Order: sequence, then C-alpha cells, then structure tokens
Amino acid sequence: MRRLAIAACVGALWLIATMTAPEASAHAARVATDPADNAVLAAGPERVSATFNEQLQTTFAAMTVVGPDGNVWSAGDPTVHGAVVGIGLRPLGPAGTYTVNYRVTSADGHVVSGSWSFRLTVSGTGTPGPPAAGGTAGGRDSGVPVWPFIVV
Repeated sequence: MRRLAIAACVGALWLIATMTAPEASAHAARVATDPADNAVLAAGPERVSATFNEQLQTTFAAMTVVGPDGNVWSAGDPTVHGAVVGIGLRPLGPAGTYTVNYRVTSADGHVVSGSWSFRLTVSGTGTPGPPAAGGTAGGRDSGVPVWPFIVV
C-alpha cells in the first residue's frame, strides 16, 4: 500500500511539473528587412533595418553594410528600437551587391547573427568608409566586430 501511495505521489508531481512547465523560448528570428532581401534598387537607401519576431536587447548590437568594393558603407552606430535594429548609410558608390551583416542579442540573451543583400543598379557618387574586416568583398568575414559578444 505504501509503494502505491509513493508511486501515486510521484506520478502526480510529474504531471503537475509537465503541465505547468513554462514554454521554451525560441531565439529571435528575422521576419523582415528594409530593403528587402535581394531587392534591386536604382538609388541607395538612407538606412537599412531588420525586424525580428521579439524584442531585442539594446546593448551589443552590431550592423555593417559592405559594398561590392569590399568597403564599409554604413555610418554611425546601429540603433535598436523594440524588435527593430537599423543603421544609417553613407551615400552609396559603385553599382553591385551590398551585404548587410548584423549581430543582435535576443530577449532571452542569445546572440543572433545573419545577413542579407540588395543590389544597386546605378552607381552613386558616395565616398566609402574603410575596408571591411578581412579586406576583401568575397571574404568570409562579415565585418561585424566580435568583441562585444565575448562573455568574460
């Protein structure tokens, strides 16, 4: 009888624990970009942004725009407002593919990174920033600094 009572208690506790367990939180996922991924533009935008499915932490956001020449075309620091991270752009230069690289921290504390591209069809007259980290447009380095994401 005592074994049956213990088994019933264990079963009841297991049932309570599984029925009331909080839902697992997924990492932030990008749901929209401006300009859209693979957009074809005749003129460069003044700003790029990415929208996520949940709030982002305002600290340690990083975003760069690297042009077809391998130079950085983003200007200033990225801003985070709720679920949107964005950065201003210099007036764009050569026609070609521009890649937006980002790294943000989701509400649950996980770092989320990725990229998207858009194509400029008409060259602009802008002056580029410095070469992107890695030095080449075709390199694997995203140009987004890693140091803000190293946990001490």
